Amino acid sequence: MPSINWYPGHMAKSRRMLLEQLRAVDAVIELVDARAPLATRNPDLLSLTRSKARLVILNKADLADDQQTSRWLEYFRRRGSEAMRFNSNGGRVKEMLGRIEQATRPVAQRYLQKGVKKTIRVMVLGIPNVGKSTFINRINGATIAKTSDRPGVTRAKQWVKIGPYLEMLDTPGMLPPRLDDQEGARLLAYLGSVRDQILDTEDLAAGLLARLMELCPDLTRRRFKLPEDLVPEYPEALLEAACKGRGWLLSGGRCDTERAAALVLDEFRAGKVGKITLERPEDSHA
Repeated sequence: MPSINWYPGHMAKSRRMLLEQLRAVDAVIELVDARAPLATRNPDLLSLTRSKARLVILNKADLADDQQTSRWLEYFRRRGSEAMRFNSNGGRVKEMLGRIEQATRPVAQRYLQKGVKKTIRVMVLGIPNVGKSTFINRINGATIAKTSDRPGVTRAKQWVKIGPYLEMLDTPGMLPPRLDDQEGARLLAYLGSVRDQILDTEDLAAGLLARLMELCPDLTRRRFKLPEDLVPEYPEALLEAACKGRGWLLSGGRCDTERAAALVLDEFRAGKVGKITLERPEDSHA
C-alpha cells in the first residue's frame, strides 16, 4: 500500500488556535478510538498539553472488543493516565461527569483555596473522526456541537456550557504533521480518520480484510461469506472473494471491487463485522 499522509492547511491553523486557548483551559479530555487506542493518539497534542490535568476516553467502546478495552484501560492507568471507556451514542453520562469532576478536582480545590468558585474549562482533544462533537453533545444532552462521520468537520472553536461550573471546548481534529508510523497510519485509514478520497480504497479494503482475517477469521468469513478453505496469497484475493461471496458483481460475473471496497470499509466502521480491536497493548513499544 502506498504511504499515507494527510495534513490539510486547516490543521496548522487549528494547532495555532489550540496554543492560544491553552492558557484559558484547566484540563483536557483526550478522546481515542477504543479500536486502536495508540494509533488514534496524536503525540503532538500530548506534548502541547502535558502540564494539564488529563482524562483519556476510549470512545466508541461499543465497537471494540470488551476484553481488549479492559486491557487498554489498564495500560493507560499503569502509565499514570486516568482512563475510561465510553460510547457516545449511549454512554453513562453521570459516570462520565463524575470522572471529569474527579480529574479536575485538584484544579477546583486550588481555586476554592483562593476563595474563588470558578467555572472549570476543559478542552476536548483528538484526531479527526474520533467522536469529539458527538461526545460533547451526549454529555450536554443536546445537539450543539456540529457532528459528522467524515474527518475534518469541526473547524472553529466551540465552547459548550455543560453545567453551572463546567464548560467544554470542542476543537478541530488534528493529526500529526507527519505520519511516520505507516502501520499506525493504515489503522487510521481503516477507521476513517484519514479521508478516503486521498487513498486507493481498494488497496485499503484489501489490507483491512487481511488484518481482520488475522484477528478474527471466523467473524470475517461469516460477514463476507468467504470460503472456509480460502488461503489467499495476497490481500486483493480476499477482496475478490468477498465480491463473489456477497454478490458484488458486474455483468459477466466480474468483481465490482470498487463497490466492494466501499462496503467493506463502511461495514467495519459501523461495527457490522463484530466488536473488533485492531491494536493490542503488547504491540506497544512503550
